[in-house]
Amino acid sequence: MSMGAEIFDIVVIGGGVNGCGIARDAVGRGLKVLLAEQSDLASGTSSASTKLIHGGLRYLEHKEFRLVREALIEREVLLRAAPHIIWPLRFVLPHHKGLRPRWLIRLGLFFYDHLGGRKLLPGTRSVDLRHDAAGAPLKPGFTHAFEYSDCWVEDARLVALNARDAAERGAEILVRTRCSEARRAGHLWRIQLEGAGGVRREVAARALVNATGPWVSSFLGGAVGMNAPDRIRTVKGSHIVVEKLFDHDRAYIFQNADGRICFAIPYEHDFTLIGTTDADFDGEPGKVAISEAEVDYLLAAANEYFQASVTRANIRWTYAGIRPLYDDGASKAQDATRDYVLKLEGGTGEAPLLSIFGGKITTYRRLAEAALDRLKPTFPAMAAPWTAQAKLPGGDFAVNAFAAEVGSLSKRYPFLELKEARRLVRAYGTRAAQVLGDARNAAELGRRFGPSLTAAEVDYLMREEWATQADDIIWRRSKLGLHMTPAEQAALQDYMVQLERTPAFAGGDHEIAPRRG
Repeated sequence: MSMGAEIFDIVVIGGGVNGCGIARDAVGRGLKVLLAEQSDLASGTSSASTKLIHGGLRYLEHKEFRLVREALIEREVLLRAAPHIIWPLRFVLPHHKGLRPRWLIRLGLFFYDHLGGRKLLPGTRSVDLRHDAAGAPLKPGFTHAFEYSDCWVEDARLVALNARDAAERGAEILVRTRCSEARRAGHLWRIQLEGAGGVRREVAARALVNATGPWVSSFLGGAVGMNAPDRIRTVKGSHIVVEKLFDHDRAYIFQNADGRICFAIPYEHDFTLIGTTDADFDGEPGKVAISEAEVDYLLAAANEYFQASVTRANIRWTYAGIRPLYDDGASKAQDATRDYVLKLEGGTGEAPLLSIFGGKITTYRRLAEAALDRLKPTFPAMAAPWTAQAKLPGGDFAVNAFAAEVGSLSKRYPFLELKEARRLVRAYGTRAAQVLGDARNAAELGRRFGPSLTAAEVDYLMREEWATQADDIIWRRSKLGLHMTPAEQAALQDYMVQLERTPAFAGGDHEIAPRRG
């Protein structure tokens, strides 16, 4: 090991929700932490979800009661921690004659209401679709439904806020940085990092966490050089975004004849999100895309229920992601466990290696606690768990105070349109004023890229949230790409390239040079 290698307690490889959650929890317990992500934060699975904080109603059928209970409890923990990017959402489940009987659905929802000690969210109710607005977009054959609660989340923003909190507590966060090699040297790991432009750096770690998601097995076999690493089952989930199919603010959960379910969710004001699929995937995770068969499947699911015909012409965007599930031998992709599996490797006197298999966005915080519990023998003096009561950046307001925050921002910046004030509070919460700074009028926010995005916001995201490319901003830190033309997106990319070259941004969080907070 080179003499100048900086020693960390924990080095986390992977900047998805699990990696950033572990980094945040660990640094908050007094450990010295570095996280390295080969691309952008949340560039893989963590930005390709159905955007739900939920217990997983259908997991009850697979008897995954521990997972469902843990997830149901976490709904309200996370809602309190980040009421700007997480908010309650009601789901309408129409009864489909010939599929699950009504009594079974009612029983499942009874358990769903009571397993997790629900306090903030309203319970289940019956809906007469003939007299409720939720029935208007549906075919007339659907007359009865149940309505229950879960939560919506801006998934990639959840990742970025965990990274931001970790950095402010002292963690070092590196994006566009690949771990090319990790080898044990007694009680330490020797880790080679490669940044943009081929910049190299060696660090050491007392423990290594492999939170690389779909790459968890290939990282073990490649960078770590392990023989016969544990296998994962890579399951693809795809979504389509179509023109808005209904005007109310509730979501639908539809039963399909194959036993799966499909969601139709209000999305970005002007659209409806439809998903997801479950299909085994055998390819490069970084090149995953929706297939024509999956598009057909999702369109068929929507057309089974909606009166208006939904066709390919209605599709405005698609995305797909890989769920890195632990290979438990399930015969169907949809039956493979969604529970997380933590594998600790390393003998007495050896630096431990902890690999994360599976997991759900909803349970990322509990997964982080479980991961650090596994590493406690290596760090017996680390502090106790702390994240259950902690707010994420910008979330320091009450669950029911979103409207008041919007009013406060509008009063401070009266030139903002109401919908823009709402968008900024949804994205940044109480930190929206940090984005806008001392601007006294719209012109002082700088150049506009499309109808909403300003230079002030771009500068903030590059300075505070590790954005380096246009896609980082318009498809992960936000979904503004849905509202921007190709020319506007290209202009944004050009602006960011020029800004990166200025002294204010050179050598910052985006480079391989150390920086914390």
